[in-house]
Amino acid sequence: MATTEAQKFKNSDLIPIPQPPDYHPTTTVSPTHDGLHFYQFMIAGSIAGMVEHMAMFPIDTIKTRMQVLGSCPIKSAGLRQAIHSILKSDGPAGFYRGIAAMGLGAGPAHAVYFSMYELCKETFTNPNNNNSYHNSIGHAGAGVCATVMSDAVFTPMDMVKQRLQLGIGGRYKGVWDCVKRVLREEGFGAFYASYRTTILMNAPFTAVHFATYEAAKRGLMGVSEESVSDERLVVHATAGAAAGALAAAVTTPLDVVKTQLQCQGVCGCDRYANGSIKDVLKTIVKKDGYRGLFRGWMPRMLFHAPAAAICWSTYEAGKAFFQELNDNDRS
Repeated sequence: MATTEAQKFKNSDLIPIPQPPDYHPTTTVSPTHDGLHFYQFMIAGSIAGMVEHMAMFPIDTIKTRMQVLGSCPIKSAGLRQAIHSILKSDGPAGFYRGIAAMGLGAGPAHAVYFSMYELCKETFTNPNNNNSYHNSIGHAGAGVCATVMSDAVFTPMDMVKQRLQLGIGGRYKGVWDCVKRVLREEGFGAFYASYRTTILMNAPFTAVHFATYEAAKRGLMGVSEESVSDERLVVHATAGAAAGALAAAVTTPLDVVKTQLQCQGVCGCDRYANGSIKDVLKTIVKKDGYRGLFRGWMPRMLFHAPAAAICWSTYEAGKAFFQELNDNDRS
């Protein structure tokens, strides 16, 4: 009886539905924003930051030398004098003293910087809103949030980097020697002596930078919409250069204060008892006049204009790579 029922079932009129031989049901995780996952923003940002800072490091070294006052050999140096001082004391290698500290700090800091920017931009702006003013405020706010977080990561290594940039006349043999001696002689707080000034400088810097970048990018894309895809790299580089130059010019005085705080007590430079921004400003004006507040503005702009162009181009190229990778995975 059981055999008969089995045969009836086997000879049923039901038509089986064949499945493709490679059918494997899977669960996909949708990208969070702009077609990218959070970690992909971090990787793209980290690569962009390292490429930017290491490519422009010699200009940054010149700027640091120009901004340091006191009894250092490069006291009140102009652009030409600073270059001559570096070549005379250290040779061409002097332009790259401290680059290891930059590499150790820039990668993680920019990973935080760009990932936080993208996260906050998604929250603060509305892509469907045509109000450019509202979106500019959102981009500026996202940039400020990003810089507060990233500077907490970058400031210690930035301090190490600037002390090493003072050259052979400085007290440190290398990155780890500097870290150990600062910890032993000045304590952990020395690594964050300039953090408050850095935030006060980078908050307006980043606000101007991101708002200018997004506005310039929109404007450039509107000029020739049909060729945007072909000229994407040029658009990002041009918008980034304009944003970097403007933001650098506006915030130079606070950058001078930051350099003073990070290099205090090194190579005969002034030491500040309480790390007050007001006291540092007074000292700079007393020694070098108001022009001292803009010491190093030229190399600073020469640094930030191409650096921003390199950074944004590299970052957007990284995003495009990951977007294509994600699209291929979904197809």
